[in-house]
Amino acid sequence: MHVYLKGRSFLTLKDFTPQEIRFLLDLSHDLKRKKRMGIPGDLLQGKNIVLLFEKTSTRTRCAFETACWDEGGNATFLSNSQMGKKESLEDTARVLGRFYDGIEFRGFSQQTAEDLARYAGVPVWNGLTDRCHPTQALADVMTLEECAGKPLSQCKLAYVGDARNNVANSLMIICAKLGIHYTAVCPPELMPEAGLLEDMAALARQTGGETKVRHDLAGVGGADAVYTDVWVSMGEEDRFKERIRMLQPYQVNSALMEKTGNPKAIFLHCLPAFHDLNTETGREVHKEYGLKEMEVSDGVFRSSQSRVFDQAENRLHTIKAVMVATIGRQ
Repeated sequence: MHVYLKGRSFLTLKDFTPQEIRFLLDLSHDLKRKKRMGIPGDLLQGKNIVLLFEKTSTRTRCAFETACWDEGGNATFLSNSQMGKKESLEDTARVLGRFYDGIEFRGFSQQTAEDLARYAGVPVWNGLTDRCHPTQALADVMTLEECAGKPLSQCKLAYVGDARNNVANSLMIICAKLGIHYTAVCPPELMPEAGLLEDMAALARQTGGETKVRHDLAGVGGADAVYTDVWVSMGEEDRFKERIRMLQPYQVNSALMEKTGNPKAIFLHCLPAFHDLNTETGREVHKEYGLKEMEVSDGVFRSSQSRVFDQAENRLHTIKAVMVATIGRQ
């Protein structure tokens, strides 16, 4: 099947067919091999992109910039625009669409990303919103594919923790699209949004996968990958006490990894991770609540099962694939 994504925005994985997602993953693997071999790229030569940031970032900004430069393009980082302050979103989008071939947005509202795509006239890529994190999910599945040693349709991924956040949403979508067995292991208060869960469970039945929710830790049984994320997302810092109470029993530690019954199971995390006291936030939480680790133990994070830095690297290759597919040269 021929896949053509030129001119498409990348806002949510719900907009893409399984064949289109498979194409992006294959392209990601090809571009990674090319970079590892030291082959210079030119697929974005003459292209200019702009990165609009409302939220802080390490991997997303660095991946977009490096991916663009790797393939001969130019990138502008823009964190102090007039958008929504002295200039409307629509006007900003129309201006940037005249200057640039593509726009990355990382911020709070999914609607902002949707509106940018509506008015810009060029592809808009979602670098993270409160609802979705599609470039992260591509990197996650790429990493699973590299490590599992079997087809994705035979893989099981267990997401442990806050199962209604942006990362969990995008993981559930991509797993349903590709027939991966997905289990959200979470407290009842942090289940996925009911409508999304229902839609993805129905889709998974069509693709040969499974989408389900468990509240007990036995839900990780048979998992090829155990995934977790921070207990409190950006913008929710006032909820630490409540989230610690709910999520402390769901910490990914060696005992939980053993519950998979799979010695080859890998650990995944989108980063940053609070696994020690080497961050300001970690020290503040330790002072207030006495915790030395939060969503993942330091032992698991640093173990041979951990693939978090492979996963972080793959943000570069999957983001590069998205840009090449949507604005790059044939």
